[in-house]
Formats: sequence, C-alpha cells, structure tokens
Amino acid sequence: MPYKNLVITNNSNKSQNTIQTSQFYKGFSSVNTDTFDTRLYDFDIVKQDIINQFNTKKGERIMNPAFGSIIWNLLMEPLTENVKTLLVNDVQQICNSDPRVTTLQIDLNEYDQGYLIELTLLLKGTDQSSTLKLNFNQEIGLTVL
Repeated sequence: MPYKNLVITNNSNKSQNTIQTSQFYKGFSSVNTDTFDTRLYDFDIVKQDIINQFNTKKGERIMNPAFGSIIWNLLMEPLTENVKTLLVNDVQQICNSDPRVTTLQIDLNEYDQGYLIELTLLLKGTDQSSTLKLNFNQEIGLTVL
C-alpha cells in the first residue's frame, strides 16, 4: 500500500505570464533591478554577458586573470595604429570567447573623452543579428547606446 497517492493534473487552462522569444538562451540580469522581471533571453543575455566582460579590467577578476578588457588601460592613449590594433584584437578576443555569437563587424572611433565601439554580432544557429554600441568614457565609464 503506497504511503501517499500523487495525482498530477494538467492545468493548461491557466494562463502563464512567461515572455520568451525562443528556446536558445535564458538567464537573468542583476544590473537593471528597476524592473520586476529580470529575465533575459537570447540576444539580450548574450549582449549583457559581453558588456560584463567589457566592464571588467583585464586581470581584475579573481581566479580568471584573462577575463576582461584592456580598453580601460588604453582609454586616454592617442589612437595610433598600434593602439587601434590592440583594441580591435581585444574586442575580437572578447567576442570570440562567447560561443553563441559570431562577430560580423567592428567599428572603432575615438573622441575627446574615450572611444566608441560598434559591434555587429550574429547569433549562431539563427539569422538574427544585432548592433551593440559601446561608449567608453574616462569620466563616466561604459554606457550602452
């Protein structure tokens, strides 16, 4: 004789408030806690992961000194060919470290207080692409445009 009878019913009549664009990637963001729903899907979670890596100085993360970007060390350097090569290689390395995306284009521009980097990324396994504009400013840090 069983200890307890378990009855499972299908409640397909109840509506669920799940907003999900696909089944590829899902996660959450602890950055924007102003909203009630902190869930992120697909390109949003991939972009947030890439932004997190750009927000970290290379060597700053404990137990993972290769994580992060060198852009913070080169922020006020003049954009010579050597510095541009270092920055483009760093951006490519960060984007290539994420197996979910392919980098289609990298545009790097200098302005008075820092750099503007435009990344065009393709989500692997789909035909979705997205452009990420990252504004690195010495006074205010990283802003996403």
